[in-house]
Amino acid sequence: MSINQNYKLNVIQWYPGHIAKAEKNLKEQLKRVDVILEVRDARIPLATHHPQTSEWVGSKPRVLVINRLDMISSQVRSQWVEWFKNQNQVAYFTNAQRGQGIPAIAKAAQAAGIELNQRRKDRGMLPRPVRAVVIGFPNVGKSALINRLLGKRVVESAARPGVTRQLRWVRISEQLELLDAPGVIPSRLENQNAAVKLAICDDIGEASYDNQLVAAAFVDIINEMLETHPQLLTSNPLLERYQIDSIIHTGETYLQLLAEHRYKGDVERGARTLITDFRKGLLGSIPLETPPL
Repeated sequence: MSINQNYKLNVIQWYPGHIAKAEKNLKEQLKRVDVILEVRDARIPLATHHPQTSEWVGSKPRVLVINRLDMISSQVRSQWVEWFKNQNQVAYFTNAQRGQGIPAIAKAAQAAGIELNQRRKDRGMLPRPVRAVVIGFPNVGKSALINRLLGKRVVESAARPGVTRQLRWVRISEQLELLDAPGVIPSRLENQNAAVKLAICDDIGEASYDNQLVAAAFVDIINEMLETHPQLLTSNPLLERYQIDSIIHTGETYLQLLAEHRYKGDVERGARTLITDFRKGLLGSIPLETPPL
């Protein structure tokens, strides 16, 4: 799904110091890890894939976790399951907030480590817990996932990118230890289409983008979805919520109309409301990406 080229004028870049430091520490810790749990956002499973993951992971087993299952329809989920299957990947869908799909993740991580302990046994060594690391973009639900795996709250999790600041080991069970790592993002966001989607989904720091440009891009994405994949949307979400149809307008024009209609001409307030309503799920389930053909 391409986004109007105008957004290129306002390039989104975000790479705070704590993330640069975390990435360096993460690379060092990866040597000690047996299994990688890569967490992505179900609304944007491609945009939340860090391009360097494969390079970091190497030949180690990887468990692909697609979180925020509640934010997409079962139809969209089926399409992604199928698509990942064609890429020879098993996608585990979770709603970490509610604890959906969590037992399967623990099982998959332990299964990936069985081989490790078999090798240790063959060498006459005692078994040890499997060491897994949870990686992904900021705010995709890594800490919530760890808390669910543990069954109690130990890791501070908040709906704000960049809450986890350092790496820490957490013991899940006799068989599993987890490293909770801060969110990592590429030092340069080369793909601005993906960067806009990260901003819409709140998976990147707020200081890096302009709300109005991002909200306008969001409207354009919805319009494109209405034209190309109407069956994946429950309805015409913007018309239903704000009583103004978006399909005949560009995102920019729609924002102006929304501001005049509801917020006394305050475009910034309109933009913030639009993005917040989407993030809270008040516009229904809207996927911002569909599996590539």
